[in-house]
Amino acid sequence: MSVEHIPWLPKLPARPVEGHKGVFGHVLIIAGSRGMSGAAALAGLGALRGGAGLVTVAVPHGIQSIVASIEPSYLTLGLPEDDRGRIAAAARGELEPIVAKYDVLAIGSGWGMSADITSLVRWLYQEVEAPMVLDADALNTLAESPGIFERAGGPRILTPHPGEFGRLIRQETKAVQENREPLAMQFAEEKGVILLLKGAGSIITDGRRVAVNRTGNSGMATGGSGDVLTGLIAALLGQGVSPFEAASLGAHLHGLAGDLAAADLSSAGLIASDLPNYLPRAFVQLGG
Repeated sequence: MSVEHIPWLPKLPARPVEGHKGVFGHVLIIAGSRGMSGAAALAGLGALRGGAGLVTVAVPHGIQSIVASIEPSYLTLGLPEDDRGRIAAAARGELEPIVAKYDVLAIGSGWGMSADITSLVRWLYQEVEAPMVLDADALNTLAESPGIFERAGGPRILTPHPGEFGRLIRQETKAVQENREPLAMQFAEEKGVILLLKGAGSIITDGRRVAVNRTGNSGMATGGSGDVLTGLIAALLGQGVSPFEAASLGAHLHGLAGDLAAADLSSAGLIASDLPNYLPRAFVQLGG
């Protein structure tokens, strides 16, 4: 099989002067659990700073007020929770009648693991037609229930770090790091997904095309950084960017925001909540 290495960066999505919030996509982020409200908020901030017209962050009822208090610019939706503050199976009943109104979904940030979560991931992955970004515990759920991959309702972008990818393919992290590109390509081809394998020189592939991201720095190796990326990619999808290009452009902008932040704040002092604040400067640098 021939491999096409993509050396160019996708264009930023157009922002027509007559555009309104309905034109730029409504992103639904399903995230968070007790003690993990920050993951949901960071994903929401990533989507907002990524240019989404509307962002709704759906979280367990117990943390809804916390998530809502962090940023007034996104909407929040409370979901049923279990006795440990994780999203409960009953959330499907509340999401099913409304999920079709969203242009893009992003799932998994700060979830935790449970049988209810597995059931929810199966339904979302296999039945929902909207493009979807999967991160964190959505990926861990897929690793424990590989049968979910048997079909997908629509385009799927997976954004694992090397440890999560190792769980998906049943290999040690060391083996992943030694064979990043071929393993990523094989997995993407077999599962019919876009894979963004995070880390220095993030790999983006659909199994035929490969792009390597060159932005970013060690200051981004901090909790919550990946949640911002999840929201950012979802926002780009919502603005009409194709899945492969949204993953590639999202990785570049995310890393560039980190580079700009580190130049001002130092890599050691960089935290995840700095990244959304530097995304506007990253867009400006790319001509946005």
